[in-house]
Amino acid sequence: MGGTIEAASEGVGQGATFRLKMPVMIVHPTRVDSERVHPRASTGSPTIPLGDLRGVHILAVDDDADALSLVAELLDAAGAEVTTARSAEEALRQLDTDPPSVLITDLGMPHVDGFQLIEQVRRHRNPVVRRMPAAALTAYARSEDRVKALKAGFQIHLAKPIDPAELVATIAALVKRYTRDLSEDTPERP
Repeated sequence: MGGTIEAASEGVGQGATFRLKMPVMIVHPTRVDSERVHPRASTGSPTIPLGDLRGVHILAVDDDADALSLVAELLDAAGAEVTTARSAEEALRQLDTDPPSVLITDLGMPHVDGFQLIEQVRRHRNPVVRRMPAAALTAYARSEDRVKALKAGFQIHLAKPIDPAELVATIAALVKRYTRDLSEDTPERP
């Protein structure tokens, strides 16, 4: 935006001063002939429909209970069957018993992070689990983080906070692409 940020301190325990300088834009008032009406939020459904994830089983993994609950509620509202795990270890146990259609995981988790989780998923003994589409949903939103996630084996990198409609649309696209890829890999029978 063309501004500057300055920080100064006299030393430890002396406090700090931060200065943010932003350019000022000159605005000329415009004449309004009609009465101004303040827009009101609709109390009904969201302006963008969430989409349809019926028949899609999603495993959502996040060590933050609130973030996990929010993602689960959003996906459930779109019709998905959602299973949750609070750690990568718990997710791996669930993958062994009931593989989902899609994996959505946070990257910054203690003990086993999302990168280690996707590495284990991609080396899993079950080919269905190995090929399962996976999305990284994370606060690590720099371009380097995105590249690292894609190189690690995720099909998509989504930055928190995410728009609910974008999350659902992205998951629907992942499932559609995965289903198409599977059908192309299946040899035709004579």
